[in-house]
Amino acid sequence: MSPDRPAVDRTQLRIEPMKKNDTLSIKDIARSAQVSHSTVSRALRNSPLVNAATAARIRRIAVESNFRVSAVGRSLATGRTNSIGVVVSSISDPFIAEVVGGLEEVTSARGYSLILATSQGDPEREIKMVRTFEERRVDGVVLTGGSHLGPGYAPLIAGMNIPVVVMNGQRTAIFAYSVAVDNVAAGHAAVRFLAQLGHRRIAYIGDRSGCESNTARQTGYRQGLAAHDLPYVPELVLVGDAQPESGLLAMEQLLSLVEPPTAVFCYDDLTALGALSAITRRHLRVPEDISVVGFDDLLIASYTQPPLTTIRQPKRQMGQLAGETLFNLLAGTRPPNTRRLPTELIVRESTAPPPKESRAGSAFRVPGSGF
Repeated sequence: MSPDRPAVDRTQLRIEPMKKNDTLSIKDIARSAQVSHSTVSRALRNSPLVNAATAARIRRIAVESNFRVSAVGRSLATGRTNSIGVVVSSISDPFIAEVVGGLEEVTSARGYSLILATSQGDPEREIKMVRTFEERRVDGVVLTGGSHLGPGYAPLIAGMNIPVVVMNGQRTAIFAYSVAVDNVAAGHAAVRFLAQLGHRRIAYIGDRSGCESNTARQTGYRQGLAAHDLPYVPELVLVGDAQPESGLLAMEQLLSLVEPPTAVFCYDDLTALGALSAITRRHLRVPEDISVVGFDDLLIASYTQPPLTTIRQPKRQMGQLAGETLFNLLAGTRPPNTRRLPTELIVRESTAPPPKESRAGSAFRVPGSGF
């Protein structure tokens, strides 16, 4: 003992007991409720195996004692972390926001948390994120709105110890479980609508990334043309990156053709935004000179000038269904391998019958514009 420090009279020491909520455990609650600690554990998880009155008494004791379940302890006991990994292409995509919102509704209701990671459209980064989630012992993974995993990754995904659900139709055929819309039928519906309005030259601006949804929508586009005895014209089919800038560039190229289209079907609403801008820059009118159809029905589609006709995807419902599929797998049941939801054509003011006179060649050229 330091000579500068006075001796302590231990007879004067008072040992303060620890607060009840500092030392309370499941065993303490079990002792107070006069039940087994496994019964307490089940009651706190809302298990139907516990008598309702007993469960209510246990929960009352836990609340009065300010008891909190340890997530780490629960994970060790159950082998689950109550967390779901979600890989998205970009957090800035408004489509993703709605889909993840639907997924969060389902997971939150079951006491699960979402952990979000972005792939930035890079397949290598995407698979790295999936591996990282598995290493962190999430209970399942959802790939949503931009998965670009190719067939080479199928064996790796299949060999994982956690369930994986793919959303939004990106190469769903290589995965055991997926949620998507019928993109072929949707593409067909868009072209059918335009053909019924009287359009004969209908263009398509797609997505160059090679995702399955683009392939399917373009297939529907071609089927729609064939169903109305319209020829498939390669120069009327261009690709971008599903963003406004590439939609603008593709639309400018279409408008520079000797015989431009009178209508264009776009891979998504963001592409359609660029197309609308390009048309306006040429001093042309939508829909008087050219009609535009998008895909997704994002919130902004109602506020473009003019409001955009588009194919509505049930975005929130897709997220909910992906979550339900994942929980079915976690419960040991086998849901359908592929679950497809219907789309809906939302008609607004960006579409109308084509001009009475054919708008070919110079009819689209603005004097002094250089086009």
